[in-house]
This record gives sequence, C-alpha cells and structure tokens, in this order.
Amino acid sequence: MIEKKPLIIACIPAYNEEKTIAKVIIKTQKYVDKVIVCDDGSKDMTSEIAERLGAIVIKHERNMGYGMALATLFKKAREMETDIMVTLDADDQHDPDYIPKIIEPIIKGEADIVIGSRFLNGKNKQKIPIYRKIGIKTITKITKEMAKKGVTDAQSGYRAYNKKAINMVQPAEQGMGASTEILLKAIENNLKIKEIPITIKYDVIKPSTHNPIYHALDVIASTIKFVSVRHPLMCYGIPGAILLLIGLSFGIWAIQIYVQQKQLITNIALIAMAATILGLVLATTAIILFTIITLLREQK
Repeated sequence: MIEKKPLIIACIPAYNEEKTIAKVIIKTQKYVDKVIVCDDGSKDMTSEIAERLGAIVIKHERNMGYGMALATLFKKAREMETDIMVTLDADDQHDPDYIPKIIEPIIKGEADIVIGSRFLNGKNKQKIPIYRKIGIKTITKITKEMAKKGVTDAQSGYRAYNKKAINMVQPAEQGMGASTEILLKAIENNLKIKEIPITIKYDVIKPSTHNPIYHALDVIASTIKFVSVRHPLMCYGIPGAILLLIGLSFGIWAIQIYVQQKQLITNIALIAMAATILGLVLATTAIILFTIITLLREQK
C-alpha cells in the first residue's frame, strides 16, 4: 500500500509587505504544496503580488493584528485538512530554506509543534538588536516560568504544526501575544514541543512596524490574562487572601489604637478598608471563575 504524501502548506501573515512578499513566496514554494497569505488590511500591492505568484490570499478589510491573521490562517489550514502547517513572516526575516529542518521532527513523529529558535544558533547572538534580545528573553522567561517548559524563544513566529496541533490550538489574541498564547494552549493540551536552531535576518528592507515596548507589554498582558483565567485560585485567590490578611491586621491595629487612645487613625483605617474590599473582590472573582471553569471542563 502506497503511503499518502502529507499535505504541507505555508501560512504567511502579511501587512504592507509588497517589497518582500514575492521573494518569500517564491522561496517557500520550493518546500510546500501550497502557500496561503493572510493580507491583514494592507494598503499596498501585497495581495496582488501574492495572487499572481499562485498563493491563496485571504484578505482582511482592515488591519486586525498579527493574532487575528494567525487565527484566519489556522482556520483555513483546518478547512484544507492540512497535515503540516508552517508559519513564517512576510518581511524576509525568516529564511524559507529552513522549512525542511523545521518540518523534519513532525514527519518523524518527534513533535507536534516545532519552533525555530534564534537562541540555539550562536551566529544570531551578535546580530539581534539589544532591545529586541532583552524583550524576547524577558517574554520567554515569563512564559517558561508560567508554563514550566524549557522554551528558549517563545516569540518566534517561524514554526511548524502537525494536524493534531492545528486542530487543537486556535489563537484568540489579536496582537503579538498570540505567539505566546499558542504555546501555552499547546502545553495545556500536552502537545510535544521541540526547537531547532535558525538564523534570523534583521537587515530587512522594511523595519518592524511594532513598537518594541508596546510589543512586550502586549505579550506580557496576554500571557498573564491567559494564565489567570486558567488558574484563578492562584492568580486571584492568593492575592485576595493576602489582602484580606493585611486588611484584618490593619483593622485590628486601628481598633487597638482607638481603644487605648480614644483616637481613630484615619490612614490605618483607610488601608484596612481598602485592603479588605480589594481582597473580597479578588477572592470573589477567584471563586466565580473557578466555578465557571470547572463547569466548562466537566461539560467538555
């Protein structure tokens, strides 16, 4: 019996990338069966160029963000019953020649998701701009701490997914936090993740349109939000309990002073009230979220 050849597609989110999209598509087509481009509201000729080169183009009417572009591409990959999906950037930072290496662990059954890591290749260490290196390392460390997984490059967009991962993971974040969100969802679903070393080009024609500070804050906020919803007792319950203890302590202190000196210390009383109220809000939030999540898991 002849073994069926896996359907391999490349998914490229793009926003105003007319200067580089042609080169990326042409090089990528050598290694995949089909290229899909999600034009996220470009004002230039990104879509027209991609279509003329034979790529499937899905166009957003307005710029919706990197995460929404990925969500559209994941949905299309599922509709096509894709076996392996490779995601890479349209700005020519990701070299398509790495595609065979990135999909190899999936073909061998060694991983469900493969990440092209900038930090496993010593050649990259001097090339990555210092502000980006600090930001990526910080975000990766936060992700690693929250997920308890040894990932060196949580923000790399150069990845490969097998059919299991494509069907189980769907990004919901609109911005750059989607990259981290996908990893956290993959870990939550016990998907196997592997990294391979790649080299990234930072001397591309068009510099990144993402403000590095906004990018970092967006990713950190998305990560915290994801984990807080999954683990409400830890993220809301523990801080709530600590604040209630602080409120109780300051309340007792204020009462003791009043009994001894017949004087109410306003600052102490206000701290007691504020800590108690905030603690009750956080504790209530933790209980409500925990109950809802438990019910949803039971239904699932």
